[in-house]
Amino acid sequence: MSSARATAQIPRQPGDAAAPKQRDAFFDNAKFLAIVLVAVAHAWEPMRGDSRTVTALYMAVYAFHMPAFIVIAGYFSRSFDGSPRRVARLITGVAVPYVVFQLAYTFYMRWLAEDTSTYIPLFEPKWLMWFLLALFIWRLTVPVWQAVRWPLPLALAIAGAATASPTLGGDLQMQRVLQFLPFFVLGLCLKQEHFAFVRRGVVRLLALPVFAVALLVAYWAEPRMEYQWFYHRDTAQEFGQPWWAGFAMTLLLFACAVVLTACFFALVPGRTTWFSVLGAGTLYGYLLHGFFVAGAREKGWYDAEVLQEMSTFLPITTVVAAAGVTLLCTPLVQRIFRPLMEPKLAWFFRRRPAGHRADDR
Repeated sequence: MSSARATAQIPRQPGDAAAPKQRDAFFDNAKFLAIVLVAVAHAWEPMRGDSRTVTALYMAVYAFHMPAFIVIAGYFSRSFDGSPRRVARLITGVAVPYVVFQLAYTFYMRWLAEDTSTYIPLFEPKWLMWFLLALFIWRLTVPVWQAVRWPLPLALAIAGAATASPTLGGDLQMQRVLQFLPFFVLGLCLKQEHFAFVRRGVVRLLALPVFAVALLVAYWAEPRMEYQWFYHRDTAQEFGQPWWAGFAMTLLLFACAVVLTACFFALVPGRTTWFSVLGAGTLYGYLLHGFFVAGAREKGWYDAEVLQEMSTFLPITTVVAAAGVTLLCTPLVQRIFRPLMEPKLAWFFRRRPAGHRADDR
């Protein structure tokens, strides 16, 4: 990575402070490609149980696509210091979109299912919404991870304990919050030189062979393990395994995810591309694409004859999902939905005294 790029100001993430004028194309590219993988994997789900090949592809993608996204979120959370300005940005950029879209998904899915229930599960994240709630919690803990001596080993120990603790329950999706925590903490620990290292020529040459091996391993593992391990929402006991298997799988899945995430970053273009501008809209693509995926399932779009064969199912769903989420990340969509996803809410926060320092310290 060139020195100019290495010193570029970091782009805004959900919950960050005001957006800087300059963006780093590498991270925008990485965020966009990661969100495309998220949408494509969701589009594959209906055939997941009917095809070993599709399930293997699904497992390979799920092994790293959210970890990569979370590592980036952690990397751009390093400046969170708990100051009023940053807390306000966290509320407007993460908490408010969570509440809005949690309600939207709740009523949308009830409408699809013709469910007349009036219960509002505000603290039981619907489907995609776990990530925003987790990001809110992770951001609040940043000062803790910056204070302790061994943050990553501690985060792995917490994740392993969660995987072995079925008593945590489902409120706030705490299993996912804790099991995905090491990837966020890893992002907090990374520096520009780490990203520059994985983008060296030798790593790029190894990336595709490593992905090929990962696909073969996933194909071998498909009948031998539960793919739900990659959701990071269940415990070892729920898979019929002893408690210590939770710790073992935490370390194994973390190691696999780190290797594949490094390979993913190695292949991400560092230059400005046609999709770099879309990196600023990944939250929009993430939150909005779920409405189309859920609607397609419930309305029977997957029952079309052309989607019954894997030879046509994979290319069609992949292209449609990639194109759809790309449109949802465009500046036009961002302008339309910005009042919901990035509201100002100046009236909600205390006005800082005149002359108060910008960094709130």
